Amino acid sequence: MQLPAKLNNSLSLSSIVRFWRHLVQRREFAVLLLFLILCTLLSLLTDTFLTFDNLSNLARNFSWIAIIAFGQSMVIIIGGLDMSVGATMALAGLITAYCMDENIGLPVGVAVTSGLFVGVLVGWINGFMIARAKLPSYVVTLGTMSVVRGIAFSLTGGWPVRNLPENFRVIGQHEIQFGSWGIPVPFLLTVMTALVVGLLLDKMVLGRYVHTLNRGERALLLAGVNVNQVTTLVYTLCGLLAAFGGIVMTARLGVAAPTAASGYELDSIAAAVVGGTSLYGGEGSIVGVLLGGAVLQTVRNGLVLLGFPAYGHTVAVGAMILAVILLNYWRRKH
Repeated sequence: MQLPAKLNNSLSLSSIVRFWRHLVQRREFAVLLLFLILCTLLSLLTDTFLTFDNLSNLARNFSWIAIIAFGQSMVIIIGGLDMSVGATMALAGLITAYCMDENIGLPVGVAVTSGLFVGVLVGWINGFMIARAKLPSYVVTLGTMSVVRGIAFSLTGGWPVRNLPENFRVIGQHEIQFGSWGIPVPFLLTVMTALVVGLLLDKMVLGRYVHTLNRGERALLLAGVNVNQVTTLVYTLCGLLAAFGGIVMTARLGVAAPTAASGYELDSIAAAVVGGTSLYGGEGSIVGVLLGGAVLQTVRNGLVLLGFPAYGHTVAVGAMILAVILLNYWRRKH
């Protein structure tokens, strides 16, 4: 039996309305809208924002921020903070570069694996101390931040490691051609990382545990879940992603320095929070974090193009975090 055309059109319109209502209510939609507004304003206020070179640099430079923000967002979802991600980036980049130095001469694959192992080790130490000793994440990761940064300085005496091999710098500096467009390799690595972490959080059992842990730890314990292992694994993954971001950054810059990634802890938190990850825990998505990283780097890029001084960038990032925190508070209250 066929439905009357008028009723059929009404049902279609109702479905479209429900779809758009659901879309608008999602946090990712608000972040996407903010990103589009920023791009529109900067394209009107500057002559260089929409140039290919600027957009290419924007895509490269936001990549490692987004990668470390993926890990930071998982930590925030379980109710913690990782203040050691910047130091982990620097040490992982240094270890990778040091292993490829002419005095050691390890292959690129082995060097990169060594750098990633550093991130796993730092993340595991953070997670073990927080989960087993029940210490505050902020205090523990501040301590490991100082230790890791100190090791980075001790490793090279404060000097950077230069002359990185070309087949390593490909990771950060080269592009893959798609027709007449060149897509930066760091951007592609970021998208692939987002897909993997997104599948982990949305489609696997671990993701359900991560989203439940902060507000439903007792329920997980009653279900027989080892919450200490989940916490340790989340911090280990955060360390791994921080190391990966540090390696991509080192390949992009072509030099590894113990001072690298200073202040990136704030950037990773900002990208996660602007992307919709709640500082109260339990909420967050990788798509939102990806968009949050894009918004953060677009603001920085726009401030440079508009001629604002460097210290203005920090003010802008801090103001964004405060605004999102206040918005989250308003949402929860109402």
